[in-house]
Amino acid sequence: MQRPKSRVQLIPLLCLCLALATYSHAQNKRAPQPAPAKEKAVTSHATGTFDVKLTPQPADEGADPALARMTIDKQFHGDLEGTSKGIMLASSATIVKGSGGYVAMERVTGTLKGRTGTFVLQHSGTMTRGTPQLTVTVVPDSGTAQLEGITGSLTIKIDAGKHSYEFDYALPEAQ
Repeated sequence: MQRPKSRVQLIPLLCLCLALATYSHAQNKRAPQPAPAKEKAVTSHATGTFDVKLTPQPADEGADPALARMTIDKQFHGDLEGTSKGIMLASSATIVKGSGGYVAMERVTGTLKGRTGTFVLQHSGTMTRGTPQLTVTVVPDSGTAQLEGITGSLTIKIDAGKHSYEFDYALPEAQ
């Protein structure tokens, strides 16, 4: 049986809805942007390894100790050569060992199969009793320079402590 949400649980949801509505309204007041010209996208697959350093950050005064904040520093090798810097929020404060979750944003700077630029990756991960589920996607319209227009998703693999990636992405054809 599902318990009804209390008013206290609804307050953060209402605040989020209000913030999104306010942001959306402010965006709509801007001068309309012309639709981007349709370009043929080329779908590709990239693989490689990466080194990652997670650095715990001190909690703000009065912060909930069940929530942790960390910085991310990565070095990518392989089809993607570059670095990234990011921020992660995580919690493993559950009553069941092996369960938790995290969200992160990281900005990648480098060269992807000969094309140079930056883009942002958004992570959403959960662990349910030891079983992980992770989604890492390119933030829409975050690509710059030769990576402008990039879309895609990245899969992270960890084997014997070594990190690797598989990156399925699309880019407009090179001019």
